Amino acid sequence: MSHRTATPPIRFDATLDVVEKSTIVRLPKKASKELPSRGQVAVRGSINGHAFHTVVEPDGNFGHWIKLDRTLQKAAAVSAGDSATLEVEPLNDWPEPDVPKDLEAALAAAPEEIQEMWEDITPMARWEWVRWVNATANADTRARRVEVTISKMQNGKRRPCCFNLAACTDPSLSKNGKLLGSAAP
Repeated sequence: MSHRTATPPIRFDATLDVVEKSTIVRLPKKASKELPSRGQVAVRGSINGHAFHTVVEPDGNFGHWIKLDRTLQKAAAVSAGDSATLEVEPLNDWPEPDVPKDLEAALAAAPEEIQEMWEDITPMARWEWVRWVNATANADTRARRVEVTISKMQNGKRRPCCFNLAACTDPSLSKNGKLLGSAAP
């Protein structure tokens, strides 16, 4: 069970947008300002009454956005261009990230103490490592980041450093750390 933060649920209406091939919801500025961080925030929420549990992503402009998969869109009967009612409630407990296959393979091949550290760090810290690895479209840079992750953990680092936690780190949705397209109202 996820423990809520002291922040009350945030309710808003927003229009679903398409950026590249992803359907997203941009949080209105007012809703985004109510979140406890300019970076990622774990939330429990609903869209048109259909529950979800995710991490709200920063847009690089002091706002946030949520990627909506097809299953949730279908359940909520919404698609790009539709308006929806959302409610998000920040959580203290983070869901586990989807670890990309290249990082997963490197962790599996790493010494036992690194594997133990990976299990010992918080889900939030695992999200940060995954975000940092995923924050490039360049295959060589990505491979290097996977190597550096293992090296930094070997040296006792429990989190990546030196990257902007408030930037949009999805290379298919951002340019220069900012979500593509116009800002939220």
